[in-house]
Amino acid sequence: MAIEFKIPELGENITSGKVASVLVSAGDTVEENQSVLELETDKAVLEVPSEVAGTVKEVKVSEGDEVEVGQIVIIFEEGQEQAEAPAEQTQDKKSAKQEEEGKEQATQPVEETPTPAEETPDSEQPQTTKAAAQTIEFKVPNLGENVDAGSVAKILVSVGDQIKKDNTLLELETDKAVVEVPAEQSGTIKEILIKEGDQVDVGQHILTIETSESAETKTGAQKEEQTKTETEPSKTETESAPAPKKEEPAPAPQSTTKPKQERSDQGKRPLVPAAPSVRRFAREIGLDIVNVPGSGPGGRIGIEDVKVYSKRLHQQRAASDTVLKGVQAEALPDFSKWGEVDRQSMNKVRETTARHLSYAWTTIPHVTQFDKADITNLEALRKQYGPKAEEAGGKLTVTAILLKIIEGALKKFPQFNASIDMQNKEIIYKHYYNIGVAVDTERGLLVPVVKNINTKNIIELSKELRELSKKARDRKLALEDMQGGNFSISNLGGIGGTAFSPVVNAPEVAILGVSRAEMEPVYQDGQFVPRLRMPLALSYDHRLIDGADAARFLRWVCEALEQPFLLSLEG
Repeated sequence: MAIEFKIPELGENITSGKVASVLVSAGDTVEENQSVLELETDKAVLEVPSEVAGTVKEVKVSEGDEVEVGQIVIIFEEGQEQAEAPAEQTQDKKSAKQEEEGKEQATQPVEETPTPAEETPDSEQPQTTKAAAQTIEFKVPNLGENVDAGSVAKILVSVGDQIKKDNTLLELETDKAVVEVPAEQSGTIKEILIKEGDQVDVGQHILTIETSESAETKTGAQKEEQTKTETEPSKTETESAPAPKKEEPAPAPQSTTKPKQERSDQGKRPLVPAAPSVRRFAREIGLDIVNVPGSGPGGRIGIEDVKVYSKRLHQQRAASDTVLKGVQAEALPDFSKWGEVDRQSMNKVRETTARHLSYAWTTIPHVTQFDKADITNLEALRKQYGPKAEEAGGKLTVTAILLKIIEGALKKFPQFNASIDMQNKEIIYKHYYNIGVAVDTERGLLVPVVKNINTKNIIELSKELRELSKKARDRKLALEDMQGGNFSISNLGGIGGTAFSPVVNAPEVAILGVSRAEMEPVYQDGQFVPRLRMPLALSYDHRLIDGADAARFLRWVCEALEQPFLLSLEG
């Protein structure tokens, strides 16, 4: 039996990745949980384990390919096909025998008593007579949370094409990503109702597919469910009745009028699984029922679904009023007119950094506070106790010491350990202490997070920081290693420079920039003496933090560096 292996969920807000390496080939025998791919996502390189054991029949991707969550990447083969075939043949023989027995019983002269349509055996039991072609309206599926529409980037099929289930039909470009839309069943493309560049909504009919599924499926059951949908609206909201198709038999006589009215009112609009009372409620509050995602069985839409969707739209509109819009991009000139150029695609890390920092710069009113700390005494202590940290597997750097100092500062100034929820007009204060540290890698800037700093001493922090930095440079960071930060530190002292203005890493509200320490003459006790001074820059979100608060915060940090006893005294 062939088994389709698809890309699993990769983590929160991760919907795609690039194939960094393929670890198996056709013919390989794979055990359960064995790694078969390495994927490079926006934040890390992940190993993807197999969920089954078997032999690799086909590898459908290669290194460098972009893949989406849910996309088929490998086909495994298991030896179950021969075992299943006899069972299917036996079942077919049983069905044929039962059909012959039914015919013999039908020839006997028995007095018949008419029964209502819903009690007739034919309306209750599936038909198993023969295979028949069915025409299916293929509609745009749900594309993700808060994604209701997209633009047709590419159509990958033509009229007359034979397709199989899970074949990609088209690519839709949404606000967040380009999404591949797979077929939900096999068949032949009969009609394409869209073209590249069109805007389409979730639930919109875009293709017509002719399938050759058995006519045994659902005729009686759908009659009954259609009747219930139209005659008992309150009950159908809790039941799982599939939406009727245009080619299927009409419902029982008592429910024929209303479906005609719906088709007349909607024209070619897709029929969605919702009771008339739900449709009427949506119309009354000004919503298009087609756009409402259903939470019931089979995607059935209830009253609560309409209310939730309406509330979400209002929240999105309110949020759009409070968030500044990005600057409209201008078209670039043709640089090749002035000389040779070389275009290279952004890697995932650079693409994510560009998008995230653009958002942060656009939405956060930045202010940067500068100061200098005299670390002459601290540097002597750092060199004295450095070997002790190395014995534990760490390295006693200024950054490791700053982790503990910033923890104390966040406790003393809790508005720096917070986030802003403009949508709900709330400030979220955090009672845990996780600090991200920017790491320079070949692929770009990564920010692993050192967690629960309040439970660790400086030597433990130096060891963990060293391990995270190595994982970042070796492309071994997991997604959880870069999530949950409250504050960030960016230390460029090892490279050089006198000062810089770091960008706040949203949804945090502040970031500390550290530059190279230098010996400077300082006037003390009537004379100039050489002191090692380190420039610091604190960028902060002015919506939450005032300038005076920022100055106090940074001065406290400087004093803790200059007088380490202060950390034990107040931290």
